[in-house]
Amino acid sequence: MRVLMYTLGDESTPMAPPTPEMMTQMDQLVSDATKAGAMLATGGLAPTAQGTKVSYSQGEFSVVDGPFTETKELVGGWALMEVRDKEEAIEWAKRFLAVAGDGESTIRQVFGPDDLPPGFDPTAL
Repeated sequence: MRVLMYTLGDESTPMAPPTPEMMTQMDQLVSDATKAGAMLATGGLAPTAQGTKVSYSQGEFSVVDGPFTETKELVGGWALMEVRDKEEAIEWAKRFLAVAGDGESTIRQVFGPDDLPPGFDPTAL
């Protein structure tokens, strides 16, 4: 089962840079998850001021550069994980939060070819 795990941030609240101890612990967590075959990719996202939104409506495209003042919650960091089940995903999220500190991690399944019904042919669409 492939899951995307992410944390939410608030750009109006400045984050202190990670301590060397926290970086060591985070490196160990990523190393453990990689060795276990669970970590596929991970990273943090730049502030919305450096982002761009592309919208499509009624045949017209719109491109807007950040910052996006209407954003109430934004994804701060993320990890794409391959886990046996939801329980394993929860355990990795707990380990992450134990290092990262107070916060919340959301876990969402990423659907792929293995999740399609038997006999389903996406090329027939």
